[in-house]
Parts: sequence; C-alpha cells; structure tokens
Amino acid sequence: MTTSFGAANTVLLKDPKLQIPSFVHGRLLRPSSNSLALTATRRRRHTHLLLSSGASSHVIRAVSTPARPGTATETKRSKVEIIKEQSNYIRYPLNEELLTDAPNINEAATQVIKFHGSYQQYNRDDRGARNYSFMLRTKNPCGKVSNRLYLTMDDLADQFGIGTLRLTTRQTFQLHGVLKKDLKTVMSTLIKNMGSTLGACGDLNRNVLAPAAPFTRKDYQFAQQTAENIAALLTPQSGFYYDVWVDGEQVMTAEPPEVVKARNDNSHGTNFPESAEPIYGTQFLPRKFKIAVTVPTDNSVDILTNDIGVVVVTDDEGEPQGFNIYVGGGMGRTHRLETTFPRLGEPLGFVPKEDILYAVKAIVVTQREHGRRDDRKYSRMKYLIDSWGIEKFKSVVEQYYGKKFESFRELPEWEFKSYLGWHEQGDGSLFCGLHVDNGRIKGKMKTTLREIIGKYDLSVRLTPNQNIILCDIRNSWKRPITTALAQAGLLHPRYVDPLNLTAMACPAFPLCPLAITEAERGIPDILKRVRATFEKVGLKYSESVVIRITGCPNGCARPYMAELGLVGDGPNSYQIWLGGNPSQTSLARTFMNKVKLQDLEKVLEPLFYHWKRRRQSKESFGDFTTRMGFEKLQELVDKWEGPVLAPSRYNLKLFADKETYEAVDQLAKLQNKNAHQLAMEVIRNFVASQQNGKGE
Repeated sequence: MTTSFGAANTVLLKDPKLQIPSFVHGRLLRPSSNSLALTATRRRRHTHLLLSSGASSHVIRAVSTPARPGTATETKRSKVEIIKEQSNYIRYPLNEELLTDAPNINEAATQVIKFHGSYQQYNRDDRGARNYSFMLRTKNPCGKVSNRLYLTMDDLADQFGIGTLRLTTRQTFQLHGVLKKDLKTVMSTLIKNMGSTLGACGDLNRNVLAPAAPFTRKDYQFAQQTAENIAALLTPQSGFYYDVWVDGEQVMTAEPPEVVKARNDNSHGTNFPESAEPIYGTQFLPRKFKIAVTVPTDNSVDILTNDIGVVVVTDDEGEPQGFNIYVGGGMGRTHRLETTFPRLGEPLGFVPKEDILYAVKAIVVTQREHGRRDDRKYSRMKYLIDSWGIEKFKSVVEQYYGKKFESFRELPEWEFKSYLGWHEQGDGSLFCGLHVDNGRIKGKMKTTLREIIGKYDLSVRLTPNQNIILCDIRNSWKRPITTALAQAGLLHPRYVDPLNLTAMACPAFPLCPLAITEAERGIPDILKRVRATFEKVGLKYSESVVIRITGCPNGCARPYMAELGLVGDGPNSYQIWLGGNPSQTSLARTFMNKVKLQDLEKVLEPLFYHWKRRRQSKESFGDFTTRMGFEKLQELVDKWEGPVLAPSRYNLKLFADKETYEAVDQLAKLQNKNAHQLAMEVIRNFVASQQNGKGE
C-alpha cells in the first residue's frame, strides 16, 4: 500500500513523530518496516537521517535547532522545518500539486513554492469562493535588468498577470495575478529570457542589494560585482528550480572561479560533504536572509536593516582594499509581542577584499547552525545576535571563517541617495532615475517605458526605493526621452511632491494574506492629507518627511526606519512610529497605537506645527521628535486646539472672482482636495510640462 504525502499532510504536521516519507536520489521512499530508521545521533549539531543498507548508503543531513543545556537532544521544530526536510530538496509536493486541476496548491506546496520565488494569494476583496493566483518575484542582484528581461516582464504582466509590474524595496519585480495553470509557462519564459525567481522568497538568501546607479567609478563597480558574487555563492545548487520549471534543463551562466572555490571550500567545517546543497543542506536557513553591499556615504540600500551589510573600503586613490561588515539588522516584528522587534545592524569587523565570500559564508553558516528552528517569529539572525551578544557571535563566526576579523574601519556619515533625474555615468553616457509612486508601473507609464526601453535598447536598474533607472542613454536622446516621459506623467523629480519622492508602501490589500489594513492603495490619499496639513501649519512646499506605510507589522517597506511610519494594526487603523531620519541610520519607536485613519490629522497637525516652530537649524522631523521626547509630544497632541498662524506676508491670491473659485472647489471635492490644492497642482503640472524637454 502506498501513502500520499499530500493527503496525509495535515495529520503529519501536527505530529512530527509520525512515519513520514523520505527521498533517496530523487526517489520517494514509501513507508515500510525497514526503509527508514531515524536516529538521534548528532554530529556537529546535525540530525542524521540514516537510510538502511537495503535502500541506500546515502546520508541526508538535516540541520536542527541546537539542544539547549539541560534539555533532551530532540528539539522541537516548526512544521515548515519538517516540510523542508521531506521536500526532496524543495521539489515535493509542489511537483505533484502543479499537475492537479485545482486552482490552488496544498499547505506544504505553498511553503515549498516560496523557494522558487512565488507566493500563493487570493483576492481578499472578493466574497464567496476564493479566487487563487500567484505572485512571482524576480531575483535581480544590484537591481540589474537587461533590456530583454524588461520587455519579457512587460509582456508577461499583460498576458498572464493583472497588467501591472510592481517594483519592490529589494530591487526586484513582482508580477501579480498569475494563475496556477500558467505558472510553468511564465516561469520557463522568464528563465529562458535571462531572468530568475530562484530564492526571491523562502528560507535562504534573498536578493542582494547594491547601489543601482550605473556609475563607472571603481568603488561602485566593485560593490556591484561583489553583490553579484555573493548572490551566486548563496544560490541553491541542487537543481530543484530547473527540474520543476524547465524539466531539468540548466539555464545558467558561468560563475567566477572565486565563487566556485569559496562555495566548495570546507576547510573550516562549513559544508555538508557530498550534499546536493553544500551550504544549505536539506533544511536551508531558519528563515529569510538579507544582504546589501554599498560604498561609504551611499545609503540607498538601507544598509543597517540587513542581516549582513557589506561596505567597500578604499585607499586614498580609490582602490578597493576590503570591506567593513555589519550584522544583525532586520525589520519584522509581531504586534503587542515585545520580544519581537526591529533591529539595526552593528559592526562586526573588517576583512580584506579577497576574503569577503568566506566571511559571508561563515556568517550564513553560523545562522544556519544556531538560528532557532522551533519558532519562526524568532528565527531571524537578529534574535541570535541579540541573545548571544556581538562578541560571542563574532567568535563563533571566526571559527567558520578561520581567521580573526580586523578592526572596523572608520566611515563617513551615511546619506540617502535616490539617483532620480539625469546624471553622468562617467563613460560619456547618461542615466535617468524615474520616480514611480509605490513602485507600481501601469497604464500610460507602462506603455511609454516599454516604448522607450525598446526603441533605444536600454538596460534598466531597479532601486531599493521602488524606482527605476534608465541606463546608457546617449546625450542626443535626452530631449526626446524627457518629452516622452513627461507626457506619460514621469516628471523630473523637481516637479514631484517632495513627500512622494521618499515615501514607500507595501502592496497590502487586496492580495497579501498578512495585511491588516491598506498601504499601497491608501498612501496616495494619506500623502495628500499630509501635504494639506503642512500647508495648514505653514510648512513650505519644499519641505518633506520620510513616510513609509505597511499593512502589517512585518515591515516590508521598512517603516521602522521612517521619520513617520504607519504600521497597520487593525481595520483602518495604524500604529504611528516616529524617530527615523532622512539618512536611514536611526530606528523609529512606537509613538501611538490604534490611530484610526480618519483621525490622523489630530496627531500629525500638532506634531508638524511644533516641528516648524521649535526645530533647531535644519533639524529633520525625525530628529526633532527624538530630541523632544515622546512624553512631551504626547502632551502636545493631547492639548492641541489648532494652529495659531500669522497672516501670510505674501497675500497671494489664486482666484480673482468667486465664480472661478466655486467651480474649482467643486472639481477639487471630487478628488478629496480643496480648491487651493487643486489649483496649485494644475499650476505645477503646467510649469513642468513647459520646462521638460528644454535641457532640464
């Protein structure tokens, strides 16, 4: 008699001690009296699944949670750990579920498909039966996207998605709305057009960030090459991705020899010998893992929010010498559970440039071996470092690295760089950074970008702030490209509201299953309300604050680094976080809980009013809130009775007669604006249309 893992899945996951199927060399072993013996033997903290000699002598090693002192050697594991262990290196039961006629896949397959770069979703706006679809996320180290891949993504969005492309906060695309029956077609098309979704989700290294700007400077080029090498080093090796989507055809480019050498090196016990996954083993990592590489001063990558932050260090001539390494950053948390928290990375040390792959591998292996696998809320590396302290963590990493870390090199102050607008690349060509509201490419913008990218054969870069950069533009193309972009609403950044330029939001409703409230769909109106509040309290149009909004506490848009972070904590309700800064180097803190959407002005108006009147010279809003202290700010909010404003010294009148005012006011109300706001918007857009294409 055979047993179907899919059918028995629910029972299996409730009791990890039950008989479970296992794999040898890709074959499913059916349960029998002598086919599988589970031993408690531990070597280097690995649980060994020993197959009887009658089946095979092959050993599958699975990393488990280290036993705590005074506890039994058998440690509790989350059900995701068991699914990974039984998946035949991330193939099963996804490979079987894809063959069924059902529009969805089962619970185990939904965990497995994440490693392939996809999430199962359903439209939460719909009532009745769930309408299932899949989100695909690409993997683009440094945000690099070839001309061919961009055009392919654009086509796939129209043919198999919802007609839009989403730029993410980790320099990738998200394609929403793909049906199960089309998954293999979409995936294989991506793979055959220089794309990949492998490892864009799941318990492994995610997309590696680096500054998106295509500068030809040595330090930028070195940072980007290092990011690509780290991404290659930590890419899964067992072939599961290609087996499932292109029937085993390997579509891979040659890897640099230093990457292959570092991956295969086991001189310090980092690898699983003879395993299909020498670094990851059968269990991969306890949770997702994020890495960013950058150069000094350039914090376009939110360097301190990553599990590993790598910074190029150069000599006085600009020649790269090595890398500073930060560890332990991470944004995710759980509401009202104080033992979960966002955390900034902290300095680990310096390594020579030739050692960076070995140092990164040692850090990853330390997390693989010691990160918690019993409770996924605490499985990120930040909790391991918080528990151990940086010195113990460093000493364990050094054992796998085989060397001592050198002292962290002094760095200049960090600065957020958006790379919007026109810039010289350094090789005679130009690049143009375009602001995309919430990273959502759609409508006329999508059509125009495709036309420009196709016509001029441009490659593109995606930024960690959900924007896009057009690269390798000849000077003679600048005017026609500028004109075409402006006509599609892609204006020079000087004509975009400064609030919008730094704002970010996660997708949230309707497709994210974790969303508690709106983010992407809600942020346009929230930003307009913030701008109206600025005007009410007398702040200038040129002034701004960094605003980030998420529909749940997982922090996908990194709200805990914002000057003003709104984190969904109920229907139409947000936590308010304050205290980040424009350079993305300070962690925000919770200021208020459960503020209803309609009550935002009651909190923001007094905060902005007193910021304008009490700030020190050039003091940002986030720094102001930190200096004032939350107790004082709460008092200002509680006692607020409205602004006391002096008469405008300019007395500028937009309306010469009552009839014009009433007509504009009526139009404005249709857009939830007042007459003054609408008139100013019309004027600014007119000025922008006149200026664009004239050497701007």
